[in-house]
Amino acid sequence: MPQKPDYGIDAPGVIRNLLVIGAALTISGILFPTIHFGNVTILWSRSAPWPGASCLAGGFLMLLYAKWGKFRHRDLMLNMVTWRGSERVLDVGTGRGLLLIGAARRLTTGHGTGIDVWSTKDLSGNSLERTQANIDVEGVRDKVDLKSDDARKLSFPDATFDIVLSNLCIHNIPEEEGRAQACREIARVLKPGGIALISDFINTGSYQKTFAAAGLKVSRSPLNLLTYP
Repeated sequence: MPQKPDYGIDAPGVIRNLLVIGAALTISGILFPTIHFGNVTILWSRSAPWPGASCLAGGFLMLLYAKWGKFRHRDLMLNMVTWRGSERVLDVGTGRGLLLIGAARRLTTGHGTGIDVWSTKDLSGNSLERTQANIDVEGVRDKVDLKSDDARKLSFPDATFDIVLSNLCIHNIPEEEGRAQACREIARVLKPGGIALISDFINTGSYQKTFAAAGLKVSRSPLNLLTYP
């Protein structure tokens, strides 16, 4: 049993590519100040540093989010809910359980369920077993359960949950219709008067339209740059 929870690195392949490309551009600008193609001379020492620095900055900012920002973002999300403690909660795309465990700490008689397809492309070491280990370390085993489920076809009856949470999940569905179907499924399993709190960095306008078409009252907030740079 690990001594402390491990919530992984989000989009590890993207971070790796940004850092590798950024380093390659920066180093090549130093080693090859000029590049010649026939009669064309490229001042590479002036061209390479800017995209290189941009890629490096992007990679480091994503690491900053993974190690610090997402914990603050979790708290900002969960603090938007007035908790009674008796809610039934669904976390769509739970990953290593960060939102689910945070919600469980606010529950007394309530219960949380986390669902995922456990893609390691979207989160390092993403697996049901590792998420369960985090749940055990955080001491909320009796308040939550995990399930392998596709957001586009949730295996729950209509109007099951008081609160549905999701952070940086829906954009990973590649097809627009698939993303819309995931939003419709969230609306379907939400109880009347319940709250669906969805956070993402792209496509949120489309989510808003789909939720509204499904009959939900929708409000939209801008991205918080202090948690997800």
